[in-house]
Amino acid sequence: MATLAATNRSAEALARARRVVVKIGSAMLVDKDSGALREEWLQGLARDVAKLKAQGADVVLVSSGSIALGRGVLGLPAGGLALEQSQAAAAVGQIRLARAYEGVLAPEGITTAQVLVTLEDSEDRRRYLNSRATLEQLLSFGTVPIVNENDTIATDEIRFGDNDRLAAQVAVTVGADVLVLLSDVDGFYSANPGIDPTAQRFDTIDVITPDIEAMAGDPTSGLSKGGMKTKVLAAKTATQAGCAMVISEGSVVQPITSLIEGAACTWFTAKDTPQAARKHWISAMKPRGIVTVDAGAAQALKRGKSLLPAGVTAVSGTFGRGDPVAVHGPDGQIATGLTRYTSEEAQQIKGVPSDQFQAILGYAGRAALIHRDDMVL
Repeated sequence: MATLAATNRSAEALARARRVVVKIGSAMLVDKDSGALREEWLQGLARDVAKLKAQGADVVLVSSGSIALGRGVLGLPAGGLALEQSQAAAAVGQIRLARAYEGVLAPEGITTAQVLVTLEDSEDRRRYLNSRATLEQLLSFGTVPIVNENDTIATDEIRFGDNDRLAAQVAVTVGADVLVLLSDVDGFYSANPGIDPTAQRFDTIDVITPDIEAMAGDPTSGLSKGGMKTKVLAAKTATQAGCAMVISEGSVVQPITSLIEGAACTWFTAKDTPQAARKHWISAMKPRGIVTVDAGAAQALKRGKSLLPAGVTAVSGTFGRGDPVAVHGPDGQIATGLTRYTSEEAQQIKGVPSDQFQAILGYAGRAALIHRDDMVL
């Protein structure tokens, strides 16, 4: 169900959020005419990020702009580029983009990290878990990861193709509460407002119906690839994972502050929390093996701890990293979770403390066989 009634939920939603993903399009970062970075805008965004972090939220930025910056430096013409030209522009622009974010966030006392991904990193379960673990570690250190598609190596077969859907996948990966899409329009409309003067903006969309999908338009910016269709697809991905999503006009200085202060926008609501949605997803999976644990490990799991290999007494079945496995204790099954080791590796390190993994596996590995965030009791 969608509503046109005026409501302002932005301040409350962002104040309550413990993890926020912000997607920044090329049109926000790069001046369309000159190809130069919009430095004042970026400085305003940095102040917004600092404000979110000051209230206790983790922040991840999913940023376009590397190709737009690089093509200006290389003097490439406007319009479509060949794949090799896009990749060359991305290689030149990416280093400038990373340096720009570091330059504006460092004065706010914020450390940045660059994370480049492709579609394969979310579709392959092993890569997905590795990406999730890396991002979780970066956030635990208090950094702000700057995520972008790895345009220097991605081909059409392994591309997200637009950063709206990439941002949604990142939001799912990190378990974000809110995904903010900074756009060149101030929300979702019943028709293209640039063409149809009777178009109306929706304040809240609770259910993405076929009618809502049919209202989505096509790209209008000369720099960005994403249109309203990709934003609706992003909303479906995010909300199904328990992450609310908002579309707001992002070209103003300090766009997050503007949103908090009541700027026009459209919210796509989520029914579950990210944690609950993830638990439902894991619990619906069919286990591919069984990991049996001792009484001490079983009690630790019930107290919300991760499963360490030291507490494992037996491993059965054949499974790979990221596959679902059942966890059995002395009294039967107690959990289902996603394993961070293959069945062969789990056999090798069962009952072994983590400081011995290097000698057995040839690499240090991760401390937990199944992390508590990847487990349902």
